[in-house]
Amino acid sequence: MSHFTRLRDLSRSNREPVIHLDNEELMPLPAPLDDPAREHAWTPLSEQCVTRYECGLDDTCAVNIPQPKTAEEEKELVGRFLSGLDKLFDKQNNWTFLQPLLLTMEHCTGCQTCAESCHIFEASGFNELYRPTYRSEILRRLYFKYVRHGGLLSAWQHGNIRLNWPLVARLIELSYRCNLCRRCAQTCPIGCDNGLVAHELRKLFSQEMGIAARELHEQGSMLQLKAGSSTGMTAEIVKDNVDFIDEDISERTGIEVHTPWDVKGADVLLIHNAGEIMAWPENPGAFALILTMAGVNWTMSSELAGYDSINYGLWYDDAQFARVALKHVEAAKKLGVKQIIVGECGHAHKALCVTADRLLTGDFNIPRTSWLPLVRDIVMSGKIKFDPARNDFPVTLHDPCNMVRLMGVVEPQREIVRALCPQFREMEPHGVENYCCGGGSGFAIMSGNNFPDWRFHVAGRKKMEQILNAFADCIGPETPKYLCAPCSNCKGQFRDMLAYYDMWEQNRIMYGGLVELIVNAMVDVKPGFIEWEWR
Repeated sequence: MSHFTRLRDLSRSNREPVIHLDNEELMPLPAPLDDPAREHAWTPLSEQCVTRYECGLDDTCAVNIPQPKTAEEEKELVGRFLSGLDKLFDKQNNWTFLQPLLLTMEHCTGCQTCAESCHIFEASGFNELYRPTYRSEILRRLYFKYVRHGGLLSAWQHGNIRLNWPLVARLIELSYRCNLCRRCAQTCPIGCDNGLVAHELRKLFSQEMGIAARELHEQGSMLQLKAGSSTGMTAEIVKDNVDFIDEDISERTGIEVHTPWDVKGADVLLIHNAGEIMAWPENPGAFALILTMAGVNWTMSSELAGYDSINYGLWYDDAQFARVALKHVEAAKKLGVKQIIVGECGHAHKALCVTADRLLTGDFNIPRTSWLPLVRDIVMSGKIKFDPARNDFPVTLHDPCNMVRLMGVVEPQREIVRALCPQFREMEPHGVENYCCGGGSGFAIMSGNNFPDWRFHVAGRKKMEQILNAFADCIGPETPKYLCAPCSNCKGQFRDMLAYYDMWEQNRIMYGGLVELIVNAMVDVKPGFIEWEWR
C-alpha cells in the first residue's frame, strides 16, 4: 500500500487499482481485536466484477460503474461530467449549496487540520487516497481549469490535472469512500467542507450521468417514491406489522398499547424509519408505550411516505431528496398535526429537520424536530416511575453524527442514560467530537461485492476502537454489555460490524436503541424487556 499516492495517479490509463489495502498497515485495534486471528482477510473482487465494472481505485467496488465499450463512449461520459461540473458551480442549478462549495474550492489553505480529524484517513493507516483534501484537490483543479477556464498561470497557481475517463471513474468511487460525517468541516479553521465536496460529486454523477450506488437509488429513493417505503412494504402491511408489535409489546410489558393512526389535529406525528418496523420492532413498540403512558396526543400516518422517515436522496441527489421530503410533509399537512417528531434515525433528522429548511416554506413549513427533547422531558417529568437497577449493566452511548454534530442535540440523551443506567460510561471522544459509526452516507445498506470488508475494516474501524475502549474493564464474555445507538442507520452498521467481528458470541456486546433502555427501567413494566440475545 502506497502512502504517497499522487493526484495524477487517478488519471492512469490502466485499470489497475491505485492502491492496495493490507490489514497490517491499517490502524491497530485494542484487545481483543489485537489478535490477528480475530481479523478478517479481504474478500477479493470476483473476475466477473473486475471484467464488467470499473475497479481502478482501491481493492473495493461500491458503485458498479459499467466499463465503457468504446473510446467514443468514454469521451461522451467525460463530456457529461464536464456538463455536470458547470452546473455544480452555477447558481441557478445549485443555489442550495453553492456558497459553501465555492468557499471550499477557493479558500482551502491545505493546512490538513481536516485530515487529523478524519476517521477514515486514520483507520486506513494514513493512506493519502483517503485524506479529505485529496478528493477536494482533484475537484479544485478541475474547477479552476474547466469552470474558471484558467490558463497556464492558473495551472501554475492551482495545479494541473489530466481529465480522462479513468479519472472520472475513480472519482466516482472515491466519492463513496466518505461517510459525509463532516467532522472535517467542524475542525476546519475557515469553514471549508470536504464532506460537502463528496456529496456534491455524488450529486453530479447521479443527476448528470445517471450513476449512483444501486442501494441508494434503485433500491432506495426510487423504491421510496414508488411504494412509500424503502423496504417495499405497503401501508396495509406496515399497519398489520404495527398491530402485531402492539400486541407483542402489550404482552411483554403488561401494559396495553395501541398505536393511533391518522388522528386529525394530533399534537405529534411520529415518523419511524421503516427498518425499525422490520428489523427492530421493539423500538417502535417502546415509543408507543412511552408516549401512551405519558399521555401524549400523538399519531402515525398511513400515507405511503408517512411511516418511512429515511430519505435516501439526502446522500446523493437533491432532486430525489426534495421529492421524498415533500411526501413526508404532505402527509403531515393532510392530518393537520401540530408538529412532526422524527424517531431514532439520524439521517432522517438531517433530511427533515435541517436540509428540508431550504425546501419547505410557507404552508409546508410544519414544525419538525427530534424525538429526544420530547422523550427527555417525559423521563424527567415524574409521570413514569423508573428503577435504574433494572439497567445495572455496562452501557455506552454512540452519538449519531446528524443528531449530535449537525443539530447539536447532545445532552437530552445523556440526561436519560445518566438517570437510568448506573454503569454508563462515555466513549472518548464524545458529543460533537464523536466519530461516525462507519455506516453513514448510506454505507450501512451498501453490501455489493466486497464493500462490507472496506466498511468494517476502514470506515467503522475508529468506532470499533471507541467501543472496545469504553468496555475495556469488562470486555470478557461473562459480562453482557449494551451499546446504545439511537439511530436506525447506526444500528444497521453495528449489527453487521459486531457480527463480522463476532463480538456478541465472544465478548457479549449487544447493541440497541435508547427507548428500549427507558422501557426496560420502567417500574410498571414486567422485568426483562431487553432480551439478551443477538438480533
